[in-house]
Amino acid sequence: MIETNGIRLHVAEQGEGPLVILCHGFPECWYSWRHQLGALAKAGFRAVAPDLRGYGRSDRPEELEKYTILHDIGDMVGLVDALDARQAVIAGHDIGAAIAWQTALLRPDRFRAVIAFSPPYRSRGFGDAGPPTTLMPRTQDALFYQLYFQSPEAEAALGRDLRRTFRSMFYSLSGDSPPSANAGGFAAGMVPRNGDFLTNPASLPSWISESDIDVYVETFGRSGFRGALNWWRNIDRSWELMAAFGKAEVAVPALYIAGDRDIILDVFRPIIAKQSALVPKIRPAIILPGCGHWTQQERAPEVNSAMIDFLRSL
Repeated sequence: MIETNGIRLHVAEQGEGPLVILCHGFPECWYSWRHQLGALAKAGFRAVAPDLRGYGRSDRPEELEKYTILHDIGDMVGLVDALDARQAVIAGHDIGAAIAWQTALLRPDRFRAVIAFSPPYRSRGFGDAGPPTTLMPRTQDALFYQLYFQSPEAEAALGRDLRRTFRSMFYSLSGDSPPSANAGGFAAGMVPRNGDFLTNPASLPSWISESDIDVYVETFGRSGFRGALNWWRNIDRSWELMAAFGKAEVAVPALYIAGDRDIILDVFRPIIAKQSALVPKIRPAIILPGCGHWTQQERAPEVNSAMIDFLRSL
């Protein structure tokens, strides 16, 4: 347990050497980096994977407004301080990538490079066009997933049957799910207003086991989903707080990795193609064929190799 930025974060740690902070996504926890901790340690790095605020064993503040992107950035800066390090490389997946990008943007003095999985760099964290939720698509039959995650209905649905939630989510958004499975359910990030949009598989893909699911079930059985979902409930507030940094460039070296079957690629493909304009030191993107959203879990060997090569090149 590490005290940082006024809260306590639970972290998993392995290895000695230059510090690498690993920020998980939604709905995950430190455990999503289980394959990277040992690999990075063996390669000569100190790998630290926190449960983000609101997740796992970390503190879950009651106040909704304490889940903005600036709170998460402050948590990461304080974590580096608490670990007695001068600098770190920050890596992140999913919302952890958004946190990693903006942390590297605001504090290049403390974070010397960034590795992002799935979401590309976006100005102000959520784009420049206007308050994010006002631009998200919604129809009579469906709404964009980031709007859905803000609703009480999402919190209730996700928590109703935890094993089904995690089996369905990990399978349906992975590269193992057939393309037709998302055609009418989660295409372009849209969640149907009626009906289940995820498939609970008869058997899990080879990259995740029932014992792995047990960890997520136990973790969210303790914490619930409220703290995790509060990230989404602060999207517009976070966008407003980042106004001073619109069109700002990420000055540090960067690596972007994603699966070619990740739903995020479909949603943000035009932004991915242009992100080098605001990230001038970004390396050539690594797009993993046949990989879905859960990049570092689905393709651990390739991800570990790419991360270590990048870290050694700094």
